[in-house]
Amino acid sequence: MEELFRLISENDIFVYVLMALIPLLWVVPYALFAVWLERKVSAHMQDRLGPMRVGGWHGWAQTIADILKLIQKEDIVPTAADKKLHLLAPYVVFIGSYAAFATIPFSSAYVGSNLNIGLFYIIAVSSIVVVGILMAGWSSNNKWSLFGAVRSAAQIISYEIPTALSLLAVVMIAGTLNLQEINQLQAGWFWEWFIFRKFPFVFIAFIIYFVASLAETNRTPFDIPEAESELVAGYHTEYSGMKFALFFLAEYANMFAVSAIGASLFLGGWNSPFGEYLSGPLWGAFWFISKGLFFVFVQMWLRWTLPRMRVDQLMHVSWKVLTPWAFACIIGVGFWLVM
Repeated sequence: MEELFRLISENDIFVYVLMALIPLLWVVPYALFAVWLERKVSAHMQDRLGPMRVGGWHGWAQTIADILKLIQKEDIVPTAADKKLHLLAPYVVFIGSYAAFATIPFSSAYVGSNLNIGLFYIIAVSSIVVVGILMAGWSSNNKWSLFGAVRSAAQIISYEIPTALSLLAVVMIAGTLNLQEINQLQAGWFWEWFIFRKFPFVFIAFIIYFVASLAETNRTPFDIPEAESELVAGYHTEYSGMKFALFFLAEYANMFAVSAIGASLFLGGWNSPFGEYLSGPLWGAFWFISKGLFFVFVQMWLRWTLPRMRVDQLMHVSWKVLTPWAFACIIGVGFWLVM
C-alpha cells in the first residue's frame, strides 16, 4: 500500500498521512454501525424492536441522526472544572485508541506501520487511554466522575497484566512481535491457526485474553467505571456534545481493536480458513474485518446477558484467576517448545 501511495507522491509526510487516514476511514463508519447494531442486538435479546423509523429499514440512520444532534449540542463546561484538561481529555482517550491501529494488519497488502515490535507498541500506546480517563474524571471537579476515573484506571492497569501474559503465549510460538509476520505464520487451513496449536494452552490463553479485553474496554460484566446506578455515568458525566461523542467513538474503536488483535494472534488474522481458496489482499481484508466484527458482536451479546460485577469480584478475577492461569499457559507452552 505504501508503494502505491509513493506512485502518487514522493513526499514522505503526504504518504504517512494517507497511511494514517485509512484506519480512520474505517473506524468512523464502523462506530456508527456498531452503535446501531448494539441497539438492535439488545432490542432483539429483550424481545423489542429498537430503532425502526429513522432512515427506513430497521432505523439504519438512527445513529447518523444522533451524531448530527451531538454536533449541534452546546459544549457545556462546569464552572469549577479545569477547562484545559477537560477539553483535552476526550482527545487523549481517542488518540490512545486510534494509535493502536497503526500496527494492526488489515490484509496482506496493508498495515499502517510494519513494526518489528508491533504487539509491544499496541500494549504500550493503548495505556494512554488511562491517562485520558483520569484527566476527564479529575478535571470535571465531580466526585462521581473522579470515582469512575479511579475505578477505570485500577481496572485497566490490573487487566493489562493477564492480557499481556496471554499474548505472550502466542509470541513464544511465533518468535516475533510483528503482527504481519504472526499472520503469515498462520497461513493455510484453519487448523493452522495458533488457537489450535499447543492445545489446550493457547486455547486457554485466548479465553483469558478475551475476558481481559472486556475489562480493558469497560464492557459488561466489567463496566464498573460507568456503573449508572452508582456513578450517574462515570468519568464522562460532565461531558456533552462532540466531546461526549469522542468518548463513545473511542470505546467502539477499542472494541474493534482488541477484537482485531485477538483475531490476528489466535484466529489467523487476514488468512482464509480454507487455505488458498478465497485468499488474497481483498479477501484478506474481508476475513480480518469479519473476524473482528464477530467478536464485537460477542461483546455486545455478553453486555445484555451478564450482570455487572462488584469491584472486589472484578479484582479477584484479574489477580487470582486470570493471571495465575496465564502464567500456567506460558509455562505449558514453554515446556512444549523445549520438549
